[in-house]
Amino acid sequence: MNAIKLERVRTMRTGMLIRRPVEEVFRAFVDPAVTTKFWFTRSSGPLAAGASVKWDWEMYGISIPVKVKAVEPNARILVEWPGHVTPTTVEWTFLAQSDGTTFVRIVEDGFAGDGDELTKALMDSTQGFSLVLAGVKAFLEHGIQLDLVGDRYPKGIEAH
Repeated sequence: MNAIKLERVRTMRTGMLIRRPVEEVFRAFVDPAVTTKFWFTRSSGPLAAGASVKWDWEMYGISIPVKVKAVEPNARILVEWPGHVTPTTVEWTFLAQSDGTTFVRIVEDGFAGDGDELTKALMDSTQGFSLVLAGVKAFLEHGIQLDLVGDRYPKGIEAH
């Protein structure tokens, strides 16, 4: 069987409409007091341009360093983090809609690797950020903490 060689697909894209105002949705991603309700369990601080923060997923014993490259209030967040093989950038774009809702687009760029390794990294990223978007949607629209990220890899079921 021949290995697949992917030359152009190095970017993950996903998005979701959140039925809340852009200011509220943006705050959910920069303020760890809100973000911990649907994504990571602890952060060393809020996202601000030039900051370095650490995000923890205590249920998995994982911590990662995050370098904040840009923060444009209610419009955009750009960070760099370790990625799967090499550092990648993650960009959130917040698009306010005329009806008071917000479309959140997430793009992770800079994946490295070939064939199966690259495909797995892209799939894991797409799945992870889709769970994050579903979690923030449930929390902001309905006040429900679904714990989607925490429930993704229950002990003894599947390794992360």
